[in-house]
Amino acid sequence: MCRIIPLLVFVIFTSCNQAEEQASSPTLDWSNREVSVNSLDSLMPHSSYLSVYSQIYSYSPETTFPLTATVSIHNTSLSDSIFITKADYYNTHGELIRNYINKPIFVKPLESLQIVINETDGSGGTGANFVFDWLTQNEGNEPFFEAVMISTSGQQGMSFTTKGVRTK
Repeated sequence: MCRIIPLLVFVIFTSCNQAEEQASSPTLDWSNREVSVNSLDSLMPHSSYLSVYSQIYSYSPETTFPLTATVSIHNTSLSDSIFITKADYYNTHGELIRNYINKPIFVKPLESLQIVINETDGSGGTGANFVFDWLTQNEGNEPFFEAVMISTSGQQGMSFTTKGVRTK
């Protein structure tokens, strides 16, 4: 019995630490992808909007169901890199929650980058969204912005996707 108590304390302690780590969205380190703004002067600017749901209503307007959202930035070009200059996350009320890109970054041809909004991060609410600013060398392929939301509870699971739209 004396050996079981320390084991239980250890299990409880490590479980609490994991829950705390999962509560905040991960910090992305894209420093190895940063590019100089001067080298981007001849590129064409664009912007896209992507709806993301960190919660959805369940049973009633007073009850929400938390979701994990995986936001993907896909470069659809076979030959050209794209450059992302902004990835801002807004809540249901249009208030900026956080920005994920501090300096312009590149995405290689056919490469994808992901941003994960943890299930325990409900700051976006039921109508969160992203605004992306991006640069291309020409009017060719544009990036594809997509979000996959998923959650499970007991034997119930749900998932769905949203697609970004170009705004300028």
